[in-house]
Amino acid sequence: MTNGTFRSLRIEKREDNAAIIWLDVPDVSVNTLQADFAQDFNRVLEQLSADKDLEVVVLASAKEDFIAGADIKMLTQLPDAEAARQLSRTAQQAMDQLEAFPLPIVAAIHGVCLGGGLEVALACRGRVATNSARTRLGQPEVKLGVIPGVGGTQRLPRLVGLETALNMILTGKTHPASKACALGLVDEVVPRPVLLEAALARARELVQENNKEPEAGTFQQVSRIFGSMLSLRKVRSLLLEKNSLGRSMVFNQAKKKVLSHTHGNLPAPLQALEVIKTGMEQGLEAGFKAEVEAFGDLAVSTKARNLMALFLAKSALKKDPGTDEEIAPRLVRKVGVLGAGLMGSGIAYVTAAKARLPVRLKDLKQEVLRQGLRTLWNAVTEQVKKRRMTAGEGDRVLALVRPTTEYTGFKQADVVIEAVVEDLKVKQQVLREVEAHGGPEMIFASNTSSIPIHKIAEASDRPEAVVGMHYFSPVPKVPLLEVIVTEKTVPEVVATCVALGKQQNKTVIVVRDGAGFYTTRILAPYINEATHLLAEGVSIQDIDKALVNFGFPVGPLKLLDEVGIDVVQKIAHILEEAFGERMKPTSVLAKLVSSHRLGKKNGQGLYRYQKMDGIFKGKGKQVDQSVYQSLGIKPDKKLEANEIAMRCLLPMINEAVHCYHEGILRSARDGDVGAVFGLGFPPFLGGPFRFIDNQGLRNVSKQLVHYQEQFGKRFTPASLLVDLAQQGIGFYDENVPPPGKTLS
Repeated sequence: MTNGTFRSLRIEKREDNAAIIWLDVPDVSVNTLQADFAQDFNRVLEQLSADKDLEVVVLASAKEDFIAGADIKMLTQLPDAEAARQLSRTAQQAMDQLEAFPLPIVAAIHGVCLGGGLEVALACRGRVATNSARTRLGQPEVKLGVIPGVGGTQRLPRLVGLETALNMILTGKTHPASKACALGLVDEVVPRPVLLEAALARARELVQENNKEPEAGTFQQVSRIFGSMLSLRKVRSLLLEKNSLGRSMVFNQAKKKVLSHTHGNLPAPLQALEVIKTGMEQGLEAGFKAEVEAFGDLAVSTKARNLMALFLAKSALKKDPGTDEEIAPRLVRKVGVLGAGLMGSGIAYVTAAKARLPVRLKDLKQEVLRQGLRTLWNAVTEQVKKRRMTAGEGDRVLALVRPTTEYTGFKQADVVIEAVVEDLKVKQQVLREVEAHGGPEMIFASNTSSIPIHKIAEASDRPEAVVGMHYFSPVPKVPLLEVIVTEKTVPEVVATCVALGKQQNKTVIVVRDGAGFYTTRILAPYINEATHLLAEGVSIQDIDKALVNFGFPVGPLKLLDEVGIDVVQKIAHILEEAFGERMKPTSVLAKLVSSHRLGKKNGQGLYRYQKMDGIFKGKGKQVDQSVYQSLGIKPDKKLEANEIAMRCLLPMINEAVHCYHEGILRSARDGDVGAVFGLGFPPFLGGPFRFIDNQGLRNVSKQLVHYQEQFGKRFTPASLLVDLAQQGIGFYDENVPPPGKTLS
């Protein structure tokens, strides 16, 4: 046999009668499974089978990662369910050939091995992975609205056990190599430099095991039996998974857990559960067939298409510099952070832990600094406990953050991020101070959530270097960063802040300056309508439950407590001043603040919280019934859950259209990403603009008019929405006018 090359695979024959199948999809940086990958595998295996001298085969990647999964763009272009089923069926057949190859094939895994990539590895007889932090294995298909379609629903449970497989497939969780090895997903974990040789050695071991059966009663066999007796995981597997009653209990518990997390909004986990159940109860062949059918139906569903579109949008933003001009960002060597509260300490953490940059953290009060450093320490400790960071790495992160009550050290800061109180005069004051102590090229970024950046920049001698960097709480966990630019902000400053945000592991959108920018501006009418419902007598529990069941991670009134009722009240006044009656708040906020109900931060809001170590903690599961008396409300009005949800949702998506029309957004894509990753807009709905397109612009406009007739101007449809509805144009149509423009 000679070395051979196919589109995405090539064969390297070595002198020791070993062959390496190199995965190397052309013209892309990461291996993904393309539409013709099954054909390539079949041809490679056919060529290898003709080599009678061949002894071992290893499958490895010529790129940095093994296989990142299926090509998502390819999936979005599938015309119908039958095309998706045929894709799955063909891929399954190729993996059957891989699994049945006469010689054991071992996967040499470095980097991401996800989705279809893991399914390829599962079809191999053995798996060896590197101990690199980059190496992760998992089946995250449900996050894209589909299920594994290349045999993963059947092979994974048989390899690692039913419970472990369900946990991986139904949640989309990924694991580092060490955890994967402990679960039995990989056979061995080795340093990267010896990966190939370790995989070849494992392949030779498998050949020997196939050729020689161990004698009964050998020490190795006894040890193996004894070891399995001591394995709690294996004992649990025997008790729960190897009998129908135990399996039934596992499946029932898994279904309850899925429904508690998804509220029935995501069909993929439930479909995966049924497919796995079919395979376990009726055999492999039935399981593979069920997988094909379910994958076909899900792959072309609206929810899956929405989730895939979001994935592609997020991927595109990683390459987006944030400016229309091609301009290089400045090199950032040091960051200053003003304010060591919850937001400031969070910004310092992501800058040190993710961007690996030194941070000068300033606050006026030593007590606040100490609390901020304690927050940092807690965040690092949590990462170390979860083994996402070594103790040494944690120490290095903490060492990068230097606290101060003075402006010493700010001369060397390339970017200074302000996270002080939401007050224009205070923000302007710190801007003047930091410019007096900072370097001549320093960029000043405000973390304001609502104050227009150009107003803050009025205090600056260099308004072209002033920008907004709006983070979301909690900063380490919410993936979005909103960069806000004024008419005077120069492109180099924008590019630098976008690049810094990406270093901090944020998904970054760039928006134009204005009161509330984009995210705060669309969130305000959502929360405001919830307070209207509350003022009408709908209970807090009914309002929040309706929106959580609709798909939001938390209800609007719980969110009000989390953000801070006094903070929301300040923002509401700023937005009312800018946008008039459609943003006019109810009296609910004022009554709550006057009753000193500020939310979770002082333990008095709409929900009840427990005080621990001087801080109010907990999720606030119980409504504080006394709040109704404070508001003078009797919570006895009953509305359908869908009506509650739509009344809150419609003003939000309508405001998103206003933002598009005014040119606040650069694209509908950015609007969808901002709402989903910053505000928790249900991802399976795709974001405000995908939702509008999917529902139909005429239908959305009609619903707004329906509520406008009942409740007034806050439901008046945006003029662009009405115009596009009349023309039958959606926000993702090619002929939609660009942001800031009108229909010609």
